[in-house]
Amino acid sequence: MYRITLDCHGVPLAAGAEAARDIMEAFRLHYPHENNVVCTFEGGKLRLVAENDYDPDGLNLLDEFSDNISACIAEPFDGDIELVSVETVR
Repeated sequence: MYRITLDCHGVPLAAGAEAARDIMEAFRLHYPHENNVVCTFEGGKLRLVAENDYDPDGLNLLDEFSDNISACIAEPFDGDIELVSVETVR
């Protein structure tokens, strides 16, 4: 099992908190292969933490996170997504 942490920087302050809630809900409803999903917003940064058993490089989760950011934040911004860590957990 892998615990993957991703950050998206530069998120508009007015959209961040709602986007975090919407992204968590989207993962709960549409991504059953992702476990223990938590999305938070603080200081212009969205952080997503999730666990799965198939994504040792975190690239699939990064793609899913990007898609959901695009769907949840209507306001254009130049944020970038950073792979913070991939940890092996039992």
